[in-house]
Amino acid sequence: MSTTTTQPGGGTPAGNAPASPRKTGATELVSWKAGIGLSLLAILGTVLFGFMSNSKSAGFGIAEAANEAASSVAALVTFVLALLLSAGLGYLWFVRRRSGRASVSGTVPGWLPASTVAAVVVLGLAALGVAKVSKVTLPSAAIGWIAAVILLGLAGYTVYLTQAKRAVPRWVGGTFAAVFLIGFMVWIVAGGNGDEPSISLAGLIAGSVTLAVPLVFGSLSGVLCERVGVVNIAIEGQLLLGAFSAAVVATVTRNVYAGLVAAAVAGTLVSLVLAVVSIKYLVNQIIVGVVLNVLISGLTSFLFSTLLTADPDGLNKPGRLPPVDIPFLSDIPIIGPILFHQSLVGYLMYIAVIVVYLGLFHTKWGLRVRAVGEHPQAADTVGINVNRTRFWNVLMGGAIAGIGGSFFTLVSVDAFSKDMSGGRGYIALAALIFGRWNPIGAFLAALLFGFADNLQSVITIIGSPVPSQFMAMLPYALTVFAVAGLVGRSRPPAASGIPYVKG
Repeated sequence: MSTTTTQPGGGTPAGNAPASPRKTGATELVSWKAGIGLSLLAILGTVLFGFMSNSKSAGFGIAEAANEAASSVAALVTFVLALLLSAGLGYLWFVRRRSGRASVSGTVPGWLPASTVAAVVVLGLAALGVAKVSKVTLPSAAIGWIAAVILLGLAGYTVYLTQAKRAVPRWVGGTFAAVFLIGFMVWIVAGGNGDEPSISLAGLIAGSVTLAVPLVFGSLSGVLCERVGVVNIAIEGQLLLGAFSAAVVATVTRNVYAGLVAAAVAGTLVSLVLAVVSIKYLVNQIIVGVVLNVLISGLTSFLFSTLLTADPDGLNKPGRLPPVDIPFLSDIPIIGPILFHQSLVGYLMYIAVIVVYLGLFHTKWGLRVRAVGEHPQAADTVGINVNRTRFWNVLMGGAIAGIGGSFFTLVSVDAFSKDMSGGRGYIALAALIFGRWNPIGAFLAALLFGFADNLQSVITIIGSPVPSQFMAMLPYALTVFAVAGLVGRSRPPAASGIPYVKG
């Protein structure tokens, strides 16, 4: 439901910055979706965290340092740097808001508050490392009711702003999500067996990052394709063929790095078929993607049954990519072992997210790509070859997805098995939507899916009464909310899925 208001005294705001309708006579469209969505979640949180809480406490273990001396130095250095960075970013944020040097949207640039929050989080984790805290214990009932009160207050504030026809600040949604997550985690852990159930927080997050690796690569592939106007449903097939090719080539050559390259080539070949059939011959992109997924599933299953099982030592023993520690960074307490104790595929994931983001939003190439995905006719009139741009982007997306598929056979396990991708290509599509077709958003959404996946196992181990299937369902429910607009606007590129024929 939405309400439209027009203030008397016509006119348009000066310049590009939008002005308040109370001052200018502009027309503002106010949506109640955020208020309704947050109110429903706040009520749910009050019932779960408050009324259904128990008298037990929840324990969250912190990772122990492998090298005590190195970790102490790394923790102190990280604490000082994070403190300086938090203060600097916070001051810059405050100055920009006070001086009115805001962006076109009327707020400070999005990277500034996000970077400030990230710096504060790192500061807090470094402080725990400096204090050598090994475990944090939180009372379930007290934390639950505090979280419920904050959630209800934020929901009420959102409703008030909507009623007053004012925009809801971004910090409201971010704070709501953080408080809801804390309350949810305490409620789940406190429901486990024992007088004081506990989990390893560092282990939970590290496992979540690991499980999210193929999802990140798959969602980045989808970003590259959809930003240029091609719907890539074949991510599942690209992951699966990448895993198969990595296993076979790494086994035959006795070189895991050759297997990694083969996975990228395999994903590119799948994309080549998708690009030729959908771009050149104008076949429905969704149908082509589904057919490719089924074809590759059947092909790899057939080859596995007939070739790999007949000679597993010669065709299906690829070995593994070993984890690599980055000096100093891996010694940072809590976050060091999580982020900087990764395999080559894990580090390539970080690089891919940064490169795709900078390429799409801070280069001339990215501007052309987004122009083709939003308005191919206009892009064509300024000399951009629309179909060629689409073709090459789809191929790049396939290579990235293929590298993600190598994770299954070169990092997770050391052998290929039937349909081992397990539908993660479709999960990557959901992460792409939830991340709003943005590389950073898709990365964070993939981490959320990995977190939910890993939490299923954790709550089963500690004996929590919450069904593990509920955790498996949660990310998809959030994706539905995102698509419906209850947690913000989610709009794909305008020309996504529409073939282009030069007129």
